[in-house]
Amino acid sequence: MEKVQLLKGNEALAEAAVRAGCRYYFGYPITPQNEIPAYMSKRLPEVGGVFIQAESETASINMVYGACSCGARAMTSSSSPGISLMQEGLSYLAGADLPAVVINVMRGGPGLGNISPSQADYLQSVKGGGHGDYNLIVLAPYSVQEIVDLTIKCFDLAFKYRNPVMLIADGMLGQMSEPVVLPKMIDVKDDLDWVVGNGNHAIIHSLYLNPEDMLEIHNAKLQKKYEAIKNECIEFEKYLCDDATSIFVSYGTPARVCKAAIDELREKGIKVGLFRPISLWPFPEKELNELASQVANHSGKVIVVEMAKNQLEQDVKLAVNGKCEIVALNKLGGAIFNETEIIDFVLKDRK
Repeated sequence: MEKVQLLKGNEALAEAAVRAGCRYYFGYPITPQNEIPAYMSKRLPEVGGVFIQAESETASINMVYGACSCGARAMTSSSSPGISLMQEGLSYLAGADLPAVVINVMRGGPGLGNISPSQADYLQSVKGGGHGDYNLIVLAPYSVQEIVDLTIKCFDLAFKYRNPVMLIADGMLGQMSEPVVLPKMIDVKDDLDWVVGNGNHAIIHSLYLNPEDMLEIHNAKLQKKYEAIKNECIEFEKYLCDDATSIFVSYGTPARVCKAAIDELREKGIKVGLFRPISLWPFPEKELNELASQVANHSGKVIVVEMAKNQLEQDVKLAVNGKCEIVALNKLGGAIFNETEIIDFVLKDRK
């Protein structure tokens, strides 16, 4: 029987990364994700790995670039302001086809903001906060167990597509403790085949000075890869959507609160469901569009619940494509929803 352990989200994530084969971690302290580097500093030497506390987030992401260039399973983690400092490096990683894993445990902003949970890094993550035409694969857990499962998947996807993958969790998920089942240690060795180029020189770079003959071709290759990712990496959860006349769209901690609110609303005879995107990029547009048709048939609404303003909502609007009305319930600056607020919002909107 698999062993169940009580672990904090950040620590569960770090252990999952080690079990996924991560042997190189580079990072810089920032709340609310400090348990990740603290855990890695103790754990990696036990498995023959390397931990380096870099002098900054900018240094961290470039150290990841170097390790990934050698085929290593490497990662970094930070929180919102630190991720902002990594944007140039993320663009470089994407441009060089490198398989990196980056963790963002989001906090309130803008600016230094506070250390409370937030989801205001959504657009930065899914639209590419750095320069150029590139995409990160972005996954969003909503429980500590899902943090474990998706961390494993981050490494798998990064190497399958040779593309940076970002896991975004709000600060609540990083700090909360829940029972989890950890996977067995994966026996993964550094992937050197594409690094050595089967005997040919593999030049790892993202600099192409000739725009028509080189950079245009490289961008076309990247776009072909992104199309494959769009077709193969969609993940989502539907909760009580089969007979729903209106649906919430939410991810992370707010999605958990939405589920509790849905249970109470259904006791009042109000048929509401939840559509939870797990892959934020690629976004499950087709699946949400189909649900929007169902909602429209009942003259219902899509209710976006996010700890940000008009960020997730933008992708929801694109997916719904005008089929039904969209309304939004927002919390800004690190405030967390409670189920009463969500229930009251629905009841007031029905009057």
